[in-house]
Amino acid sequence: MTTPPIYGLILAGGSGTRFWPLSRDRKPKQLLELFDDGTLLEKAARRLEGIIPRENLIVLTNAAQAEGVRAVLPDLPAENIISEPDKRDTAPAIALGIGAVARRAPEATMVIIPADQLIRDEEGFRAIITAAVEAAQRSESLVTLGIKPTWACPSYGYVERGPRSTITGYQNSIPVHDVLRFREKPDADLAEEFLQAGTYSWNAGIFIWTVPAVVRELSRHCPELADFISELRRSRDFDATVASQFPRLTRISVDYALMEKAARVLNIEADIGWDDVGSWISIGKYLDQSSGDNASRGDVTMIDCYSNVVFSTTGKKIGLIGVHDLVIVETEDAILIADKDEVDRVKKLVEQMPPELH
Repeated sequence: MTTPPIYGLILAGGSGTRFWPLSRDRKPKQLLELFDDGTLLEKAARRLEGIIPRENLIVLTNAAQAEGVRAVLPDLPAENIISEPDKRDTAPAIALGIGAVARRAPEATMVIIPADQLIRDEEGFRAIITAAVEAAQRSESLVTLGIKPTWACPSYGYVERGPRSTITGYQNSIPVHDVLRFREKPDADLAEEFLQAGTYSWNAGIFIWTVPAVVRELSRHCPELADFISELRRSRDFDATVASQFPRLTRISVDYALMEKAARVLNIEADIGWDDVGSWISIGKYLDQSSGDNASRGDVTMIDCYSNVVFSTTGKKIGLIGVHDLVIVETEDAILIADKDEVDRVKKLVEQMPPELH
């Protein structure tokens, strides 16, 4: 009996305004050279090597960013880069990916990962994905990876784990647990309760399932998306069907549409050096470190400065005197200077910039 193939779906359509002025509409976070060893999208594709054949790797993006994706992953077959014609949230996007896979291999197992996360322990990630694939195939359940919390973060959604699952035929030593429920972003006090309980994981938006299992659950809980997948699977013109049907789909997240309602969801908690690198402040951890808790990339000299993040792509000399808690980002056509406590407002700043700087 032939083993069904494994496909990877990388979600790479985010806008990335938090990293302005380096990020732009056509070049969001996942396409930026924020690190010395490649973009986040390159890293995402690389960490699936050895688990998913390159020809089975699909990247979901949008028309504005498709060219950038092709430049980052030039060896990927052209038909494996799929552009969403409209923004419809994560559930329709993932349904589009499921439909693309179902056309090729209706019994396949899928691994869905975001393109814009950093995972430092790639060997550990591959081991956990291998276990998750086995759990999904053996149980015909939906599997989600949870990240072991390192602090009481109120900015992430959480997954509450139940008892360890019994899965017939499951041979892997990595434990799998039933999911009791998904929890919305908590306030600081509730986040601390989650951390102390030890049964909550950060929800990283990483999913593993078989196509039959996820279609069955969507048929029960979100028939609109199940019908869309069915149309894609039987369509003679995939691109035309996507163009006509996708923009009509209801905007809804995959957690609301599917994960919170599915009959059985399993969880594997991962301690793999995960970071969603959500702002310039978080990037600071991976830049050159100097005295005074300063972090920088570029030619920077500082006197009596502390707790600054400086990122330059121009090669110009930058000098700082007596400043602290600043984020300074320099590109060829723009400079950002922001207080660390205010840097999350960069999206509002971008809205006031001329279109050529978006």
